[in-house]
Amino acid sequence: MSQLRVGLLLTIVVGALIWVIWDRAAAAAGMLFALLAVGIQIAAVRVLRPAMQAPLKKLAVPWLVGTALRLGGAAMWAIAVLVDRTTFPPLATAVGYLGVIVPLLFMETRFLK
Repeated sequence: MSQLRVGLLLTIVVGALIWVIWDRAAAAAGMLFALLAVGIQIAAVRVLRPAMQAPLKKLAVPWLVGTALRLGGAAMWAIAVLVDRTTFPPLATAVGYLGVIVPLLFMETRFLK
């Protein structure tokens, strides 16, 4: 199964979970951050894939870029919550982002092939 399919499936599952726990508006915000997580993870894998067989010195920079992308997603979450807490409920959007990025991160080695 491709990384995009797994990410979209996780987005649907996490969105439904958020909808059950909170409401439809929170689910929409959570799914927005879940989709952001899918995009970030796809970009991180694309950056890292060419360097997988390279020596450690050449692997370190793409790995750091992927880490910076994921951290940038967390920063976007913090900014969104600080700017408009009613549209982006903190816990629901965090569940949306982390509920997708963490499983995809653990599955990353499968997508690097």
